[in-house]
Amino acid sequence: MGLLDKLSGWLGLKKKEVNVLCLGLDNSGKTTIINQLKPANAQAQDIVPTIGFNIEKFKNSSLSFTVFDMSGQSRYRNLWEHYYKESHAIIFVIDSGDKLRMVVAKEELDTLLSHEDIRGRKMPVLFYANKMDLRDAVSSVKVSQMLCLENIRDKPWHICASNAIRGEGLQEGLDWLQEQIAQSYQNNEHMND
Repeated sequence: MGLLDKLSGWLGLKKKEVNVLCLGLDNSGKTTIINQLKPANAQAQDIVPTIGFNIEKFKNSSLSFTVFDMSGQSRYRNLWEHYYKESHAIIFVIDSGDKLRMVVAKEELDTLLSHEDIRGRKMPVLFYANKMDLRDAVSSVKVSQMLCLENIRDKPWHICASNAIRGEGLQEGLDWLQEQIAQSYQNNEHMND
């Protein structure tokens, strides 16, 4: 059973679809994380860097997962915004070993959070400080400071140290995310009563 199957089961999602965007700079580990989230029988054995722009959609039970897997070229990042309105949560992956591009990751995050389709929504944002197995990786606390995550006050967020190749830290993040999404659905249902 894949992690998304478990997530959908915990949420009790029978008819609801949840769109989760997985974003981040190239070489941050998005493809490897997405592969870990898939059901075991759908996981690829060899992960290769994404060339250009890929959108992958797959369903586990009734959970619809939309994956943005992009090259680091900035001309592709402007395509992210076309999927913001339909999303319920965001996973933002950071290469914690790439200190030089942390500034670029922060700029992309700031652009994302200030977009009209994201700003003001209580959409949960899960951060994976990935590649913690690298010798020069900075801690998730340091990544949080470098990205100024404490300034995010209008939506719930959480950061997890992760090693996508081994799957470490992914479950902790999904546990938090499923709780946030479940709360969001409960709040929306009460508002519709």
